[in-house]
Amino acid sequence: MRVCRRATFNAAHRLYRPDWSDEQNNAVFGKCNNPNYHGHNYTLEVWIDGQIDPETGYLIDLKLVKDLIGREVQDRFDHRNLNLDCTEFANLNPTAENIAVVIWNLLREKLDSKYGLSVKLWETQNNIIEYDGK
Repeated sequence: MRVCRRATFNAAHRLYRPDWSDEQNNAVFGKCNNPNYHGHNYTLEVWIDGQIDPETGYLIDLKLVKDLIGREVQDRFDHRNLNLDCTEFANLNPTAENIAVVIWNLLREKLDSKYGLSVKLWETQNNIIEYDGK
């Protein structure tokens, strides 16, 4: 059984490697290397799998998942500049792939180990990242 909770957050970032030249950063990251940053309206899906609890009929109470996402993701990243405001990206390029891994790690740390976890992150309507810890 799998259940999902969806959430949104808005954040700015710049894709940039300080050890690369401006030319190399522009060649690899293009418009995403804007020195004044750019933003996205991210959509996050948190998928949890496990067994249905025979006492409650729930796999997990989705209100608990909503609150977990609120504390660990939205409070931390919403309306932030990921490069400047978030310690998770102080030395990590905030690509959608890296954002998904960071979110997965934050949630995994707080979620009971009896549950499986995967996250899907929409950076745009066309760019979707999925990560399950592998």
